[in-house]
Amino acid sequence: MQLVDMEFARSAEHVITARDAGLVACRRCARVWPMGTAICARCGSQLHSRDPKSLQRVWALWVAGLMFYIPANLYPMLQTRTLFDSSESTIIGGAIELAQSGSIGIAIVILVASVLIPVGKFMAIAFLALSVRRRGLLTPRQRHALYEIVEYVGRWSMVDVFVVAILSSLVQLSVVASINPGPASLTFAISVVFTMMSAQSLDSRLIWDEITDLKE
Repeated sequence: MQLVDMEFARSAEHVITARDAGLVACRRCARVWPMGTAICARCGSQLHSRDPKSLQRVWALWVAGLMFYIPANLYPMLQTRTLFDSSESTIIGGAIELAQSGSIGIAIVILVASVLIPVGKFMAIAFLALSVRRRGLLTPRQRHALYEIVEYVGRWSMVDVFVVAILSSLVQLSVVASINPGPASLTFAISVVFTMMSAQSLDSRLIWDEITDLKE
């Protein structure tokens, strides 16, 4: 660990950041302006070397997403009604039923998209938000790669909601059979939106401030 820190410190000595060069970049259009410029002349966005309220928004949206994710796993995601029977299934319960009926591949996709990815996003966002204030096991380059992965895979968390929407629109046979979204579908969709907003609220430039700290 000490050897890695020493190598990283030596490489940081040759790095000139935008802040060192007296520049600030617009987070919306990526145009670079001299330090002290308040408004981006290209897109009209406010310019900040570092977003002063980034972490507050990250944690607020993270907590909101977690609050909605808990009922999303406790309440039914899908409500199925036939002529003689009716049933409700949660995310995990529905995946288990699919696996038992032989659709193991679909069950794995639902579990990965609706359980593993959201939980992994919560953990990754919390780790990134905490790591910008203290030096961790990962280098800034590795943490930035993790940040890009979180942003990329976040959209796939909506797979379960898309499945419910498709089934609800296709299987509507009056009194014979019908499939309707359960209350968990709404809370799950809201949770995904909040976590996506939480990841986007993180000012990724904070990840690289460790380079400046090492140089000093």
